[in-house]
Amino acid sequence: MSKYCLECGEEIVGRIDKKFCSDQCRNTYNNKLNRDEINLARRINRILRKNRKILADINTKGKAKVSKRKLLDLGFHFDYHTNIYETQNGKVYYFCYDQGIIANDDGSYTIVTRKEYVN
Repeated sequence: MSKYCLECGEEIVGRIDKKFCSDQCRNTYNNKLNRDEINLARRINRILRKNRKILADINTKGKAKVSKRKLLDLGFHFDYHTNIYETQNGKVYYFCYDQGIIANDDGSYTIVTRKEYVN
């Protein structure tokens, strides 16, 4: 009884439980299966890296104030962040890796850099 490669259709020689004729066919098959998930993760990671770069470029001194319009013009996506930090006062910082942003009452935003201290 002959078995055929799930990717290229060539006849498989060797163990009876083999599904692919080569490592290349196995990798190609699995990459096709995971393509949509991988592309989604890549797109989100690209947005997160861009958001962090925008904040870091503006925030050169550890704290900076910026308008929402400027952030939008630079391509900042407000819906994408890596974590949220809520202060005891109830203020919410949205962080993109080490760069955080908080909305001010006047419609502007303050950008801060998270300081991690190692004990």
